[in-house]
Amino acid sequence: MTQVKPPQELSAAQNNVTPPPGASSESGGQVSGGPSMGRLVGLDLARALAVFGMYIVHIAPMNSPQGSVGSWVYFLAEGRSSALFATLAGFSLMLIAGRREPKTGLAGRQAKARIAIRAVILLALGTVLAMEYGDIIILAYYGVYFLLALLLVRLSARTLALIAAGIALVMPQLAFVLKMWLSDSVQQSINAYDPLERLSTVGVLDLLLTGLYPTITWMAFVTTGMALARLDLSAPVVRRRLAVLGAGLATAAYGLATLLTGASAVWNVGGGGGPSSGSGAGSMGSGSAVSGSMGSAPGGPELSASDLLGAVSHTGTTFDTIGCAGIAILVIVAATAAMDRLPLLRRLAKPVIAVGTMSLTAYVGHFLAQSAWPASGAGTTTSWLPVLTYILTAIVFATIWSRFFRRGPLEYLLNAATKPAKYIR
Repeated sequence: MTQVKPPQELSAAQNNVTPPPGASSESGGQVSGGPSMGRLVGLDLARALAVFGMYIVHIAPMNSPQGSVGSWVYFLAEGRSSALFATLAGFSLMLIAGRREPKTGLAGRQAKARIAIRAVILLALGTVLAMEYGDIIILAYYGVYFLLALLLVRLSARTLALIAAGIALVMPQLAFVLKMWLSDSVQQSINAYDPLERLSTVGVLDLLLTGLYPTITWMAFVTTGMALARLDLSAPVVRRRLAVLGAGLATAAYGLATLLTGASAVWNVGGGGGPSSGSGAGSMGSGSAVSGSMGSAPGGPELSASDLLGAVSHTGTTFDTIGCAGIAILVIVAATAAMDRLPLLRRLAKPVIAVGTMSLTAYVGHFLAQSAWPASGAGTTTSWLPVLTYILTAIVFATIWSRFFRRGPLEYLLNAATKPAKYIR
């Protein structure tokens, strides 16, 4: 994918509170004094949008005519949809660990155990899927994000925001230096002793530094989501400030990158060119042969120090990270505000929201469907009909399923797998 995701089973559903049938998984975890159902349903809407964005990146034509509507849609989805997924993942972790106030004592230990179990399962599931589809699978990366997030779940919104800012400002440069130091021979030596690399070609080095969603830079999105979860999104003043912040981050990042390096280093619209091209679903099964991250990867692009000033999606530069984080904040704020203040829209969007409540199922399902329908992969299609078919199918399936079951198929299994956490003492 040039893009995630991610998956988010990250649905808040993961709380052990069972929601009523057909309700948002997150709203089902509602407790007294918590956020309203409208605001939590807004997170499910944002997840659905992220799912559809990743469908676009993986299935839609990669070479739409320059400047066409299709090229702009692809450009907006590429990189930004998976970053939105990662941001929502951080938010959802806090719904498990205690949103406005961190859980402590026994409840805190059990919440951390649930997160750790999810991390291990996602790491294993991601590795299995990567054996077939390569490094475009984000789930194994999620497993690493979740494990590191355990160290942060008790921090305040301000501290989390400062950490996210520090990662975005410092880690891309550090990642570049590390990749320059790690020659091909050094990487091969490390990978030779890595069982994950032998299994799926997505090893520890990929997960941490050289993959498509490297932890060293992508934790900025997770931490941003965790910080958002600490805030009172029901307060209009908070939403206004976040909207201004998101718009400001995106404008500053993409504007400065354009000013410093030219439009081609940012607005890579149409033609499928640029550092991140080729990492969509069309490369499934190629393992790590393609990488959109900074530095070099076997068969992938090699970026110079001057490219650190660009903002092309999946290059992992500071401007790319800040720009994607700003857009993720805008989408989350807009979705939560719309679902909270526009009941009619919430009712009309219910089928789309249903996809967000089972986003892990929707994410994994579209890869399995592509295996059965190879002609629908990115780079193999010239029509937008396949991606529209996938989106419509996901909506119909989620709508029907949610009428009879509280969680999606994979969400149910994942939730069941975390039940042993209640035995933690």
